[in-house]
Amino acid sequence: MVRWEEWGEAAFARAAREDKPVLLALTAAWSRACHEMDRTTYADASVAALVAARFVPVRVDADRRPDINERYNLGAWPTTAFLTAHGTLITGGTFVAADRMPGVLTRVADACAARAADWAQQGAPADAASADDAGDGEAPTVEAVFETFDEEFGGFGLEPKFPLAAPLQLALALFRDSGAPRWRGVVERTLDSMWSGGLWDADSGGFFRYAAMRDWRQPHPEKLLETNAALLDVYADAAVMLGRAVDGERAAAIARFITASLRDERGGYRGSDAARLVFLDGSAQAASSLFKAAVALADDALAREALASFERVLLACYRPGDGVAHEPGHGVRGLLGDQVAAIAALLDAHELTDGEPYQMMAEEIGHYLVRAFEAAPEEGFVDRTAQPGDVGLLRMRRYPFLANADAAIALTRLQRVSRDYDFSGAAAGALLAAARQASRHGPLAAHYLLAARQLR
Repeated sequence: MVRWEEWGEAAFARAAREDKPVLLALTAAWSRACHEMDRTTYADASVAALVAARFVPVRVDADRRPDINERYNLGAWPTTAFLTAHGTLITGGTFVAADRMPGVLTRVADACAARAADWAQQGAPADAASADDAGDGEAPTVEAVFETFDEEFGGFGLEPKFPLAAPLQLALALFRDSGAPRWRGVVERTLDSMWSGGLWDADSGGFFRYAAMRDWRQPHPEKLLETNAALLDVYADAAVMLGRAVDGERAAAIARFITASLRDERGGYRGSDAARLVFLDGSAQAASSLFKAAVALADDALAREALASFERVLLACYRPGDGVAHEPGHGVRGLLGDQVAAIAALLDAHELTDGEPYQMMAEEIGHYLVRAFEAAPEEGFVDRTAQPGDVGLLRMRRYPFLANADAAIALTRLQRVSRDYDFSGAAAGALLAAARQASRHGPLAAHYLLAARQLR
């Protein structure tokens, strides 16, 4: 078996000291492919011996370290990446079978040995480099968002097909504004097809992460909190806006799955049905969706349950003046997505209960967000704060599209209730950061359009 080290200065210092490349295994606890690679490839004696002799092996859970996943993921889990001792990506791929791995390891190790002197002189990646293309600044049109809408089976694109919630939320907003049948049709076709086509697990409940087929058949077995929370949000909004009883029934079923199968007794909601890890951003998103469902379904008990669970995980992650950690206890701190999700859920809790402490904490985290993550006015927010011991691509600034769009919405909402600070400038900067990238995101550009509507 491979003896893995944790990501950190010590592992990379060892790689430099021993003149070895780093083998980075980027995994997810809910991924069957990751477990299969552990069972076969990394359990192989010849593979383990080669790794021990010629590499420094580092293993990272992608859910626990989304910042590392964002920078080094090569398209799927597992990611098998090879890095220099400075954390620069050399090469890599995804799943590597046991019979192929010795050849891959040997070729990479030999190539690294031949170029070790060159890489030693290159040093670490530039501290302020940005991995995002600023683009031409043009906002995408609504028609571009819906260009790949599947008229027959709903959803977007062909196969594999993922359940994208943001374009459906945009269609609901457009239907509310115009009453046009087109937008109602987009939502109804997709919600009905996802439910009946196979993406919804009729036996155990919950939506699967994606389907291999265009008509939502052959779903992959993972059920993620993120997927189910986002779809609960859409079904709950559709129940109110479209007036169909079936959407309310489906929202209730999704809420039951989240609270029964994913709720953690210590507070918050587990990130998947296959792992017991609880993360602040996912739990906050789930709480917001459950609050909305509780209002749509007139279910006070659901609201109380969601509020109590959210409060427990929030208090376990919160530190005054320092925002929230990614997970209770020992989680990494200083991630943009966690702060934005916490603000949004706190504002939702405030609207639900009229409780002033929720507003006050949202404002306090908002101040931390602007202070710690805003690189410069009108540039938006970077995805993480700089931390001692950052290695490799973690030193590069990134302005994430989705998190900046969500930050623009959260800060605009915060501005409406804030008593002592003007968050509007920071919200506008986040929106501009999202606008620069929106044209490259296809249907997901809906996140930007939804944020832009909030700032009107």
